[in-house]
Amino acid sequence: MEQHIFGVTEVNELVKLLLDNEPMLQNICVRGELSNYKMYPSGHHYFSLKDQEGAIRCVMFKGSAMRLRFRPENGMKVVVTGRVTVFPRDGAYQLYCNTMTPEGVGDLAVAFEQLKAKLYAEGLFDPAHKKPLPAYPEKIAIVTSSAGAAVHDMIRILRRRYPIAKVILLPVRVQGAEAPPEIAGAIRYADKWKIGDVIITGRGGGSMEDLWAFNDERVARAIYACETPVISAVGHEPDVTISDFVADARASTPSNAAEIAVPDQVELLRWLRGAEERMEQSETARLDTLRQRLKTLASKRVMTDQLAYVQDKRMALIHVQQRLGDLADGQLARKRQSFAALAASLDAMSPLKVLGRGYAMVQNDAGQILKSCRDVTAGERVSVTLGEGGFSATVEEVRK
Repeated sequence: MEQHIFGVTEVNELVKLLLDNEPMLQNICVRGELSNYKMYPSGHHYFSLKDQEGAIRCVMFKGSAMRLRFRPENGMKVVVTGRVTVFPRDGAYQLYCNTMTPEGVGDLAVAFEQLKAKLYAEGLFDPAHKKPLPAYPEKIAIVTSSAGAAVHDMIRILRRRYPIAKVILLPVRVQGAEAPPEIAGAIRYADKWKIGDVIITGRGGGSMEDLWAFNDERVARAIYACETPVISAVGHEPDVTISDFVADARASTPSNAAEIAVPDQVELLRWLRGAEERMEQSETARLDTLRQRLKTLASKRVMTDQLAYVQDKRMALIHVQQRLGDLADGQLARKRQSFAALAASLDAMSPLKVLGRGYAMVQNDAGQILKSCRDVTAGERVSVTLGEGGFSATVEEVRK
């Protein structure tokens, strides 16, 4: 009997048929470590699963990959489900994956830690970017579900604590695939149009999956970009979401968010009454001081005798005038004494005094005083000045 000869494609098709007809391989669950993980622009993911002794090629098409809630990474231990078959063109069998979950922990927990690490590295949790809450907000915007109990609790507390504030509700879905874009859009809208002085966003308690909308990257970035202060109020006190890390303030519950968003009118009124009492006491003390000062001023002489001030100033003026006169007289006396001394000195040095004692002063025709016999010649006319009068003469003889 002649043996049938298969073509390569026939062999591949036969193996594919055998694998496709094996029920165990149609919905198989496989545990392994991710390796050579690649995500192509088409959206398909290609990788290998390996353990200590072997490896299997895997593919996850775009439709299944879009349902992943975490980012697969090389070295991560995962559990995948899918079917094993052969791609006839290559003749290599591979695992076509439908789902993938991290081994040991849920995919949501891994996605939470991955996004938390990413946003932390980008600085979205930096305290330097957090804005202070307004002390006395006039308007409060609430981004939450209009059907939940959380919004009613917040409105009730806001009305009780600070009824003068206006509350604006921006209803959104807080659960499901549509929730993240609605929450992010409402936050951006409230910030752009300044709907409130502070924004509260959150919801009541639930499972991690119920609260997942507030772990969405779009919501986190909308809160970070918001210029209006944002309070995150998600779930109960133990619940922590990415929104809590990014927001300017975290409230343990939605009710707590309402409490920290506004002051308590009872405490505020108590403070105002205390301030009023302190102001009254201060003004009373000031008025008492002014009354005492007025009383002191009223008892002064200038207030009882209107001309007393003028008389006092007149006496002071007379005293100053007398002092100025005494100073002027003293200065004038000193000047006179100095003048007399100087006049006496000049008089003592006057040539007339010398002439008065019998001396004479002889001048030539040019008016020069003759001090030596060499200054004159015989026959020259000279003028002689005496203590009283004078005369002219002719020199008959010069004696040396």
